[in-house]
Amino acid sequence: MSTDHVVRLGGSVIQHGPLSNRIYLMSLDVQDCPGIVDRLDVLAEKNGYTKIFAKVPGSVKGRFLRCGYDEEAAVPGFFGGAQEGEEGAFLAKYLCKDRERDPDPEALRNVVHTALRKGQSARPPAPLPEGLALAPLGPGEAETMAALYARVFVSYPFPIHDPGYIRQTMDEGAAYHGVRQGDRLIGLASAEPDFEAGNAEMTDFAVLPKYRGMALARHLLPALEGRMARRAVQTFYTIARARSYGMNVTFARQGYQYVGTLTNNTNISGAVESMNVWFRHAS
Repeated sequence: MSTDHVVRLGGSVIQHGPLSNRIYLMSLDVQDCPGIVDRLDVLAEKNGYTKIFAKVPGSVKGRFLRCGYDEEAAVPGFFGGAQEGEEGAFLAKYLCKDRERDPDPEALRNVVHTALRKGQSARPPAPLPEGLALAPLGPGEAETMAALYARVFVSYPFPIHDPGYIRQTMDEGAAYHGVRQGDRLIGLASAEPDFEAGNAEMTDFAVLPKYRGMALARHLLPALEGRMARRAVQTFYTIARARSYGMNVTFARQGYQYVGTLTNNTNISGAVESMNVWFRHAS
């Protein structure tokens, strides 16, 4: 399974490569502004990428917007929390006309509409079926976790099929939670925090095919939120596959708000897909 590479550009962190055919500005060092905008353009042109995706504080998004970016989503209180925090803007610059149009926008609208409707009548999930149990996962289980991810995803934007990468993310603060049937790991997900900003991305949900339809994600998500909240994280968000009814409904039922769609953004399970951004603030 191939992935793109995470590197530093000045003091900022980017991911880029041919898999998603894009640059992703993951973490902006504001000291790199405004010059980083031109540096991203140069890197994209050099490699023939068709999209630049940037996650930046609202206070600096104007520079990007003036240089051809569009705002696809925005999370209030992304940097610092709901009370006095700063907006996080999810911006896109398209370098190919075909990339800025999803092939089936009506399907995307239907998913969001369904999720919002079901979120209005949300009830707590049913208890886990007998024989299944939730548990935090640690470095000693990285090989098992990586093997499950490799079974579920033909491609993924980050190397979660690599046990070394999973251990690295744990060292950097990521939390993983799983569902087991006896000793067998059948599903898992992670929370990737930015402690300085006070937010965490709820991500990497994977369930073996035999166990889908049991709403396991609805148990994994609050378990991860609780672990992050105990570490002073105030804002939870996700970048979910826009065509996945299950994942979008899961977040809506957990009280997340839909704030936008990232068009043709991420290579996952063998193709570049559009992604929806959802968020909620910790109670």
